[in-house]
Amino acid sequence: MKNQTFKEALKSDQSFEDYLKRYFSFHKQLEGSYETREYFESYRVRLNKQHKLSLTTTTCLNIASAAIPLKQTENISFADFRRLVLNKKFADINATLAEVFEATLSRQSR
Repeated sequence: MKNQTFKEALKSDQSFEDYLKRYFSFHKQLEGSYETREYFESYRVRLNKQHKLSLTTTTCLNIASAAIPLKQTENISFADFRRLVLNKKFADINATLAEVFEATLSRQSR
């Protein structure tokens, strides 16, 4: 099987799950973040003991008086995480969550 990129693996639930399982056999977590002047979002994904994904998101508005981050963690299936990646919208309509993770992965491979 040829090595897929993160974005190529999004083509189907099964290929995405296979990709992530392969990734987590060599890495502890997958991280990505998106930032503008107004806010930032950070994503950290881990494979938990039940072989599901643990997704931690941190969101923070960049307010001059006080930046208070909101952090949430939830267990999520591979298919639900794929749907999140495919459907997440940012302030910049040209930016996608898939590109956020792809950029992180390309920096790791250098």
